[in-house]
Amino acid sequence: MPIIDPVTFNELKQMSGADFINELIDAFLDDAPTMIQNMVSALDKKDVESFRRNAHSLKSNANTFGATELGTLAKELELMARENNLDVGNKLEILKETFDKVADELKGMRL
Repeated sequence: MPIIDPVTFNELKQMSGADFINELIDAFLDDAPTMIQNMVSALDKKDVESFRRNAHSLKSNANTFGATELGTLAKELELMARENNLDVGNKLEILKETFDKVADELKGMRL
Protein backbone atom coordinates (compact mmCIF):
# COMPACT_ATOMS: atom_id res chain seq x y z
CA MET A 1 0.00 0.00 0.00
CA PRO A 2 1.44 3.41 -0.92
CA ILE A 3 2.08 5.93 1.85
CA ILE A 4 -0.17 8.41 0.02
CA ASP A 5 -2.99 7.08 -2.16
CA PRO A 6 -2.33 8.76 -5.52
CA VAL A 7 -5.99 8.77 -6.58
CA THR A 8 -7.11 10.58 -3.41
CA PHE A 9 -4.19 12.99 -3.57
CA ASN A 10 -4.81 13.81 -7.24
CA GLU A 11 -8.51 14.40 -6.56
CA LEU A 12 -7.56 16.83 -3.80
CA LYS A 13 -5.08 18.53 -6.12
CA GLN A 14 -7.73 18.91 -8.83
CA MET A 15 -10.31 20.27 -6.37
CA SER A 16 -7.94 22.68 -4.62
CA GLY A 17 -5.81 23.69 -7.58
CA ALA A 18 -2.11 23.23 -8.06
CA ASP A 19 -1.23 26.47 -6.26
CA PHE A 20 -3.29 25.75 -3.16
CA ILE A 21 -2.12 22.14 -2.75
CA ASN A 22 1.25 23.37 -1.47
CA GLU A 23 -0.49 25.47 1.18
CA LEU A 24 -2.57 22.46 2.23
CA ILE A 25 0.53 20.29 2.48
CA ASP A 26 2.39 22.94 4.50
CA ALA A 27 -0.56 23.41 6.86
CA PHE A 28 -0.80 19.65 7.42
CA LEU A 29 2.96 19.34 8.02
CA ASP A 30 2.74 22.19 10.56
CA ASP A 31 -0.46 21.06 12.30
CA ALA A 32 -0.06 17.28 12.49
CA PRO A 33 3.00 17.27 14.81
CA THR A 34 1.09 19.56 17.18
CA MET A 35 -1.88 17.20 17.14
CA ILE A 36 0.40 14.26 17.88
CA GLN A 37 2.10 16.17 20.71
CA ASN A 38 -1.32 17.10 22.08
CA MET A 39 -2.21 13.41 22.06
CA VAL A 40 0.97 12.61 24.02
CA SER A 41 0.17 15.35 26.55
CA ALA A 42 -3.45 14.23 26.82
CA LEU A 43 -2.30 10.67 27.41
CA ASP A 44 0.01 11.84 30.21
CA LYS A 45 -2.85 13.81 31.79
CA LYS A 46 -5.41 11.03 31.14
CA ASP A 47 -7.47 13.63 29.22
CA VAL A 48 -9.61 11.32 27.11
CA GLU A 49 -11.54 14.10 25.37
CA SER A 50 -8.47 16.03 24.23
CA PHE A 51 -6.85 12.79 23.06
CA ARG A 52 -10.00 11.88 21.10
CA ARG A 53 -10.34 15.33 19.49
CA ASN A 54 -6.74 15.41 18.32
CA ALA A 55 -6.91 11.84 17.01
CA HIS A 56 -10.13 12.74 15.16
CA SER A 57 -8.57 15.83 13.57
CA LEU A 58 -5.44 13.95 12.57
CA LYS A 59 -7.56 11.16 11.08
CA SER A 60 -9.61 13.60 9.02
CA ASN A 61 -6.59 15.54 7.78
CA ALA A 62 -4.63 12.39 6.91
CA ASN A 63 -7.55 10.93 4.97
CA THR A 64 -7.92 14.19 3.03
CA PHE A 65 -4.47 13.60 1.54
CA GLY A 66 -4.93 9.88 1.05
CA ALA A 67 -2.60 8.97 3.92
CA THR A 68 -4.81 5.98 4.65
CA GLU A 69 -2.49 4.10 7.01
CA LEU A 70 -2.04 7.20 9.16
CA GLY A 71 -5.78 7.86 9.03
CA THR A 72 -6.54 4.29 10.08
CA LEU A 73 -4.14 4.46 13.03
CA ALA A 74 -5.61 7.78 14.17
CA LYS A 75 -9.14 6.38 13.82
CA GLU A 76 -8.21 3.39 15.96
CA LEU A 77 -6.88 5.71 18.67
CA GLU A 78 -9.93 7.94 18.39
CA LEU A 79 -12.25 4.96 18.87
CA MET A 80 -10.26 3.77 21.87
CA ALA A 81 -10.59 7.21 23.47
CA ARG A 82 -14.29 7.28 22.65
CA GLU A 83 -14.56 4.05 24.68
CA ASN A 84 -12.66 5.80 27.49
CA ASN A 85 -9.67 3.53 26.89
CA LEU A 86 -6.25 5.19 26.82
CA ASP A 87 -4.34 1.92 27.14
CA VAL A 88 -2.70 2.56 23.77
CA GLY A 89 0.53 0.64 24.27
CA ASN A 90 2.96 1.52 21.48
CA LYS A 91 0.27 2.72 19.05
CA LEU A 92 1.27 6.37 19.51
CA GLU A 93 4.88 5.54 18.59
CA ILE A 94 3.67 3.71 15.49
CA LEU A 95 1.50 6.72 14.65
CA LYS A 96 4.52 9.04 14.95
CA GLU A 97 6.65 6.79 12.71
CA THR A 98 3.86 6.60 10.15
CA PHE A 99 3.45 10.38 10.20
CA ASP A 100 7.19 10.79 9.53
CA LYS A 101 6.84 8.63 6.40
CA VAL A 102 3.77 10.58 5.30
CA ALA A 103 5.58 13.88 5.88
CA ASP A 104 8.57 12.77 3.77
CA GLU A 105 6.26 11.64 0.99
CA LEU A 106 4.19 14.84 1.03
CA LYS A 107 7.29 17.03 0.94
CA GLY A 108 8.23 15.28 -2.30
CA MET A 109 4.74 15.84 -3.73
CA ARG A 110 4.82 19.62 -3.41
CA LEU A 111 4.62 21.35 -6.77
